[in-house]
Amino acid sequence: MLDQIYANQRAIGERVSHVVVMGTGEPFDNFEALCRMIVMLGSLEGLHISHRNITVSTCGIAPVIYAFADQNPQVTLAISLHAPNDTLREELMPIARQYPMEELMDAARYYVEHTRRRITFEYSLIRGVNDRREHAVELAGLVKGLNCHINLIPVNPIKERSYEQSGLNHVTAFKNILERKHIPVTVRREMGRDISAACGQLRKGYKERSGNR
Repeated sequence: MLDQIYANQRAIGERVSHVVVMGTGEPFDNFEALCRMIVMLGSLEGLHISHRNITVSTCGIAPVIYAFADQNPQVTLAISLHAPNDTLREELMPIARQYPMEELMDAARYYVEHTRRRITFEYSLIRGVNDRREHAVELAGLVKGLNCHINLIPVNPIKERSYEQSGLNHVTAFKNILERKHIPVTVRREMGRDISAACGQLRKGYKERSGNR
């Protein structure tokens, strides 16, 4: 992980000042190495990156969130939520069958209370699946009173799934409902979709290249 950051620095000729750990590989499945990397990134002998400039994104491995909060209190945590209830989340993310919403939200509250930092919930909007008014209302109720931020992500299409991106009207309506409920929310700016390098698409490209070997 650390080598990727140094390689990018050499490639762009600039110092990396912010790091986001995410991807097809779940960071919390490699927790010890992740924590070692964070220590090295912040070290004077390393890149001396502030831990507040490091974000770790997880699919929601609830038990590890407690350890993460204890060991890395200044690192930002992002949780891939994508649904406001267990039934829908289990359809979208099989990990939800192992760590239900109540357990995940308890861990999220622990992180916020222990670190005094805001948590981010990633929510990919899928046309007709999780982007309805009732989903926005339920999501607002789920996170009410929690120091958090909702990052809405119009889903990127991939060949293996039939999911379609929510229309602009649906995205705007969803965002407006959360704002009226006083939930901090933004819509992620799309980048890389034209070259299949956007969120959710990197696995697709690698799979196709591997199959051609």
